[in-house]
Amino acid sequence: MASLDQKSPNVLLQSLCCRITGKSEAEVAHQFQYAVRVIGNNYAPTFERDEFLVSEKIKKELVKQRREADAALFSELHRKLQTQGVLKHRWAVLYLLLSLSEDPRKPSTRVGNFGALFAQALPRDAHSTPFYCTRPQSLSLGHGERGAALAGSVGTSGISSLGVYTLNGPTPQSLLGGQPPPSAAGAAPPLGSRLAWALPINSSPSSALAPPTSRPPLGPPVPTARAIRPRQDADPAGEVTEAALVRDVLYVFQGIDGKFIKMNVQENCYKIDSKVVLCKSLRDTSSRLAELGWLHNKVRKYTDARSLDRAFGLVGQSFCASLHQELKEYYRLLSVLHSQLQVEDEQGVAIWTESSLTLRRLLVWMYDPKVRLKTLAALVDFCQGRKGGELASAVHAYGKTGDPQMRALVQHILCLVSHPILNFLYRWIYDGELEDTYHEFFVASDPNVKTDRLWHDKYSLRKSMIPSFITMDQARKVLLIGKSINFLHQVCHDRTPPGKITPASKPADSPKDAAELLSDLEGAFQEKIDAAYFDTSKYLLDVLNRNYLLLEHLQAMRRYLLLGQGDFIRHLMDLLKPELARPATTLYQHNLTGILETAVRATNAQYDNAEILKRLDVRLLEVSPGDTGWDVFSLDYHVDGPIATVFTRECMGHYLRVFNFLWRAKRMEYTLTDIWKGQMCNAKLLKTMPELSGVLHQCHILASEMVHFIHQMQYYITFEVLECSWDELWNKVQQAQDLDHIIAAHDVFLDTIISRCLLDNSSRSLLNQLRAIFDQIIEFQSAQDALYRSALEELALRLQYEDRKRQREEEGEWAVTAQQEAEEKRRMQDFQNTVPKMRSQLQILTHFYQSIVQQFLVLLMTSSDESLRFLSFRLDFNEHYRAREPRLRASIGATRGRRLSNI
Repeated sequence: MASLDQKSPNVLLQSLCCRITGKSEAEVAHQFQYAVRVIGNNYAPTFERDEFLVSEKIKKELVKQRREADAALFSELHRKLQTQGVLKHRWAVLYLLLSLSEDPRKPSTRVGNFGALFAQALPRDAHSTPFYCTRPQSLSLGHGERGAALAGSVGTSGISSLGVYTLNGPTPQSLLGGQPPPSAAGAAPPLGSRLAWALPINSSPSSALAPPTSRPPLGPPVPTARAIRPRQDADPAGEVTEAALVRDVLYVFQGIDGKFIKMNVQENCYKIDSKVVLCKSLRDTSSRLAELGWLHNKVRKYTDARSLDRAFGLVGQSFCASLHQELKEYYRLLSVLHSQLQVEDEQGVAIWTESSLTLRRLLVWMYDPKVRLKTLAALVDFCQGRKGGELASAVHAYGKTGDPQMRALVQHILCLVSHPILNFLYRWIYDGELEDTYHEFFVASDPNVKTDRLWHDKYSLRKSMIPSFITMDQARKVLLIGKSINFLHQVCHDRTPPGKITPASKPADSPKDAAELLSDLEGAFQEKIDAAYFDTSKYLLDVLNRNYLLLEHLQAMRRYLLLGQGDFIRHLMDLLKPELARPATTLYQHNLTGILETAVRATNAQYDNAEILKRLDVRLLEVSPGDTGWDVFSLDYHVDGPIATVFTRECMGHYLRVFNFLWRAKRMEYTLTDIWKGQMCNAKLLKTMPELSGVLHQCHILASEMVHFIHQMQYYITFEVLECSWDELWNKVQQAQDLDHIIAAHDVFLDTIISRCLLDNSSRSLLNQLRAIFDQIIEFQSAQDALYRSALEELALRLQYEDRKRQREEEGEWAVTAQQEAEEKRRMQDFQNTVPKMRSQLQILTHFYQSIVQQFLVLLMTSSDESLRFLSFRLDFNEHYRAREPRLRASIGATRGRRLSNI
């Protein structure tokens, strides 16, 4: 059998007629011809084409037949049909179904029993009047069906479509005093949630008075003239009637003062004047119903005030639009109530039925709309003074409720409110564009920041504008993504389109798309953010490493500014020694630059990249009185462009401080090497001068102490500080996922070496002691050089005296005269008299040096840094200084006690 989509419309229509009537094709020929005429007729119907009202009438008919489950199923199917664009005239299809269900000859007609209708003989005007032009009978909520009420179901858009529910708690018939309906066997249970904007009334209550006895004509109804008697507002006793109060209440629902119920400005509520004659029950019920008008005014006042405020921003306007949508649904409900009241007014007071509008019915039917308005009013109060992401956070926080209906309402509003935020977000992470006129987005831009500070200062997070449904980690990644795109374009001058860096996925083009993302924040939304983050960050790091040699520059800092290139530093120091020994005011930078280039060409530094070598330069620090070249000389490394983002001015200042410290420590090592060389070279020469043996021995001992101290300090600085910190930095750089990780790792590296090299504020006392020790080494070098100069001069004079004696003896003369011998003895005696002075000078120098070292060790032992305490153990490995300093013994004991307590 061919599929349905391959059949012609005529065949399908004929099959439909056969299916409904249960007859063969030959027997339904008459009905088929009539159906063809109905479908093909172009007669314009006289009734209103309102899909909403038609669907409500169908559901009310189902409820009247005790088919609540079918009504709920119909509501769900209708909702799904509305979300699809397959049918353009849904109201016509619904009206056809409604018309097919109406059989005036059978009071128990049920929706779906279409066979009975088509089995009947056609009316006489069937060939002249289209079937769908008949006026539908009004579906009423009569005495028999007061146990059920109608309410709206929340669709995919969040706007309430209409469904059916049964009230939890007191039923309408208990409130109205009627008898409860008999429970049908197998009746479906009530729906789980009470759905909001309901239309629980009929448009023509008279249809429920009595069952029709004959089918109405299929053509347009013939109007009948009758007298319309308006209702009276008060009875003969002067008491206000309930009908008048109903009319007033319907006006109050819209925020309009009625005849009897008016707004009391002082008490900020709707009240009935105390002079109005009215029973207490009606007065109380009217007051309870009037609360809807107060809630309506509260929401409407907020939307009216904010809708004209452009500074409220896109997020705020979306919030107002969502409130307008809810109010629109509320107005649709009120329009049906007014229509019902109008029908009753046309029928007059004489025809008062149990299905007419009453205050009690309104109280029951308006229960869910009142709850919904209360939620909107509370949300308006909660969102006062908020805008942008902060407003979205407020809405999101208010949606954390256990009521599924209210949660769905707030979720729908949240989808509308967050839609502009998600648009901002996607434009930022995929294009790097930030058009936030009213400062609603959580990424802020400072237009006054220059390009060289783009990464650090131009973009930042507005923490107050981060929506609560976006985590701080997600917000940080969002900031980095857009910042990376702008950094590539503006600083790296990379012209790669953003679409080639990160394939743009589908943005949140509508609130429905926003709802899908918000429903899966840890899934699809997180995947979008992570994909854009990893792609953009990886591309940026590739550009920095490939085009701007970021890692090579980092290694160059280690080799040159942190003295990692040993052969280059040693040779440079050898070449600079004559220049740096001069006063600082006599130095010229171009001379030092030439020496630097010579050191580069003579060592392995010549094999480095030319891009790196051209950035290496000499820098002279500020000169103070008495400074030599050693005090003002420094290496410099020029950075610009994208790499200046990592090596900022602050970082280069840290490098300069560390270089000066390392350069001074390297100079101490260089100086002690010269001292040792002088001692080794002069040891044999001065053996002939026994009076110097004690002084020279004292020099050897002091030099050994200094060498041990400097070697231990150099080991600590080179291996425990620089190498360990560099290894951690390099591992972090290799594993970095974005540029911020590299910058953070580099900052930690600099902070670590500054603190452990005693250059931070907390180690100032230690640094002062260390510099004093360095000064003592320089002073010792000067004292030893003066000693050796004096001793070598004396040795030279003695050798000259001996040479003259030998020469005169070889000439056959007396070696010396008595006068010459006396002068020689006097001169030698004068020299011997200077030796105690030299010895005392060395003793003073030794004592002062040892006292400074002892104070330095005490400070090390009391330091909070464990590595510094271990350094003190190595500096005093044989407890030489401990025996001289009582405080040091106490410090060592305290340290051991702390270690034992920790164990």
